[in-house]
Amino acid sequence: MSGKILQINFKFNVSRADYEQAVAPLASGIAAVAGLGWKIWIMNEAESEAGGIMLFDDEASLKAYLEGPIVAQIVGHPALSDFSVKQFDMIEEQTSITRGPV
Repeated sequence: MSGKILQINFKFNVSRADYEQAVAPLASGIAAVAGLGWKIWIMNEAESEAGGIMLFDDEASLKAYLEGPIVAQIVGHPALSDFSVKQFDMIEEQTSITRGPV
């Protein structure tokens, strides 16, 4: 499966428990995003940084997600700041060898 990787990182200014409670309702909506293969939620509590790494079927699906209401809600949340949004191509052969979730 070829695809596009999206990595979004940001800072949060609430406790981890409050952060997890705030983002919990987003999970089912993200799971239903057209063209999304998977999302891994990431957390560095010591640095108050969180985010996600996502695999999309194609560039169009990734772009639609970035321009959609879920990302707008995340970016507009008052407890979140300092966003970093990066897009990557997947290196399929080596990812397969190292048992990447593709």
